[in-house]
Amino acid sequence: MIELGARSLTLADVVAVARDGAPVTLAAGARRSMVAARAVIERVAAGTAAVYGVNTGFGVLKDQVIAPEQIRQLQLNLLRSHAAGVGRFASRDVSRAMLLLRAASLARGHSGCRPEVVESLIALLVNDVTPIVPLQGSVGASGDLAPLAHLALVLVGEGEAWLGAPDDAAAKRLPGALALRGAGLQPITLEAKEGLALINGTQLSTALAALACVDARRLWEAAVAAAALSTEVLLGSFQPARAEVQALRPYPGALETARRMRAYAEDSALVASHADCGRVQDAYSLRCAPQVLGAAWDAIGHVESQLVVEINGVNDNPLVFPSSDEVISAGLFHAQPVALVADYLKIAVAEIASLAERRIDRLTDARVSGLPAVLAGEPGLESGYMLAQYTAAALVSENKTLCHPASVDSIPTGAGIEDHVSMAPIAGRHALRVVENAAHVVALELMCAARALEFRRPLRAGLGSERLYGMVRRVVPTPEGDRPLSEPCQALSRWVLSREPVRLAEEVLAS
Repeated sequence: MIELGARSLTLADVVAVARDGAPVTLAAGARRSMVAARAVIERVAAGTAAVYGVNTGFGVLKDQVIAPEQIRQLQLNLLRSHAAGVGRFASRDVSRAMLLLRAASLARGHSGCRPEVVESLIALLVNDVTPIVPLQGSVGASGDLAPLAHLALVLVGEGEAWLGAPDDAAAKRLPGALALRGAGLQPITLEAKEGLALINGTQLSTALAALACVDARRLWEAAVAAAALSTEVLLGSFQPARAEVQALRPYPGALETARRMRAYAEDSALVASHADCGRVQDAYSLRCAPQVLGAAWDAIGHVESQLVVEINGVNDNPLVFPSSDEVISAGLFHAQPVALVADYLKIAVAEIASLAERRIDRLTDARVSGLPAVLAGEPGLESGYMLAQYTAAALVSENKTLCHPASVDSIPTGAGIEDHVSMAPIAGRHALRVVENAAHVVALELMCAARALEFRRPLRAGLGSERLYGMVRRVVPTPEGDRPLSEPCQALSRWVLSREPVRLAEEVLAS
């Protein structure tokens, strides 16, 4: 049970709710904080002073004062007018992460919402009602307005939603009112400031970045395992991964990468078979794996630390401070911190894939590997894994275009009031795509390395690498002759992004 307001959220919590349907509730302490903040808003709404977001228009219309009897209509108008998103829809795990993260931000008691608003968001999660949210239309300041408006419309019985569990392929796409009814829920009536509070946050950007970051960590573990196995079957040296070598420039990621590579190759007959071969040094894609993959490990760690701040913070405007009875306009909705780390993440992950593609090239090139050309049983008659390198090259090239930083762009909006924006949703969307592409590349490397190991028999790889080989073959059986590579690659890429690579690394390091 994830109790909002009882403790800090983790990225694992986000995944547990978004993908695994973990239950969520609102802590009593958070409820009390929300009640105190709501009292401030109600006092403001009952007064005559104009306070942005409470009794005024929005954005460029901020100076338009709204009559008390029109406040409820103002909330509906805001959601309807701001639901301007276009393009393909967010996946259900992204939408569910948005629900959780918006509820968590509001539960901190500085937005002035009633507890009922957060409980309504939680009810959508618990009852598997997932708002349909177009991915395009937000510039990442003032918050992810359009995507969150689509999400919030479902609360009031409008918009569209999926009705069904996160992993239910048969979930129904329904109008918001029917989805609520199907789940036994009622629409909520929004009061002063609550419409703005629901949409003035970074939750699309953060959901995209958070899920990409978790997937990147899993991908990294699979990539290190693949690098170790490829180094073994290419008869590469593990001297660069020695602890005393890496200690001379002790980046944490390089140390972790080398430690894993040594563990995977422990007791390797392949490594022992060429100990005295006289070869001086290997290509960078083997020799520098601790440096490149290690830098990615460090980058992912930085991204994680920044996103943990974001998912536990308040992003709204204006902010309510019950202790001083103040309502303060500020800029906590600006998603620049998320944009920067999402851009950093995709660059780091792209390099993981770039290195893997170079090893695929070496595995399939008989002039380099000493293995059968393109890892075919009968080269010429069969084309083997020739196209694995082509596909990997295409994906790596695509990643390079996606890695153009979104965070350096800004187009003013709101008649010049919102004169700097983050473009964080673009960075987040691209980060997820880069991770997906990289997972396919690592999957292709694993397929090639596993096939190469079979050509090296009867020699055995390291204890950890043999375990990796077994896992690969459980997902993708040994081919007999030429077979399509597409489905095996898709299946193995799902394994790469699962929890299994992390579990495998933990077991190998512990053995």
